[in-house]
Amino acid sequence: MTSREDQPVAGRPWLQVENVTRPTMTVYPPKGYNTGAAVIVFPGGGYRVLAIDLEGTEVCDWLTSIGVTCVLLKYRVPGSGPHWDSLRNARVIPRIHTALQDAQRTVGLLRHQAGEWNIDPNKIGVLGFSAGGHLVAAVSTHRQRIYAPVDQADAQRCQPDFAITLYPGHMSANYKADLSRLNPTIRVTGQTPPTFLLHAQDDPVDPVEFSLLYQAALMKAKVPVEMHVFAEGGHAFGLRPTRFPITKWPALVETWLGTIGMIPAK
Repeated sequence: MTSREDQPVAGRPWLQVENVTRPTMTVYPPKGYNTGAAVIVFPGGGYRVLAIDLEGTEVCDWLTSIGVTCVLLKYRVPGSGPHWDSLRNARVIPRIHTALQDAQRTVGLLRHQAGEWNIDPNKIGVLGFSAGGHLVAAVSTHRQRIYAPVDQADAQRCQPDFAITLYPGHMSANYKADLSRLNPTIRVTGQTPPTFLLHAQDDPVDPVEFSLLYQAALMKAKVPVEMHVFAEGGHAFGLRPTRFPITKWPALVETWLGTIGMIPAK
């Protein structure tokens, strides 16, 4: 684990985890009232590292405070999904999307053990940032597992019931070279879960077109989608408040979760 003091967010360093060869899921129960809803969190990091606090544990602190069980997935990196190879100066698409395997396995395990963790098996969502946002879209649009079943947990449905995608990456057909078409591996259908999207127009890493392409596909498939675009905010801000209005997004998500019936409406 490395402290990134060279790239502070809201004046504070953040922690990155490297070389994850064995995925793990950590369950954080809600503080006080339990809504029955659960959210699996996928930190970002370009499928190279994981921003484990900025886009992980800090998210769980918020979710558990509103009565939601949080499951932090430490998925395999590096090279576990589409990523930019700086040495080759090229986008690389791995033969096997191992991060998606980890995400599908986690959804199944959570449903299989929902009773033990006091979770409603029909209120399991996913939330991810950047590469983790791409992973949210991937697990939302793959109804079938991409690995051979291991046990009874893999008999459970592996799609989430709702999805929260924040400044997702790798959503176009050819990264920044073609922002006119959605990534063909993201196959949106009427069975894709209701989705919340958030992006800053000035994002220098993952252009706002990534979210706009996904929103258009969701709308075409008549999937309920809520989209928020802010003029400023950049990339990789997590939940840390700054002077930009976009960092108030948790309140927007909380309201949205109430409107789709995952938590009590305020």
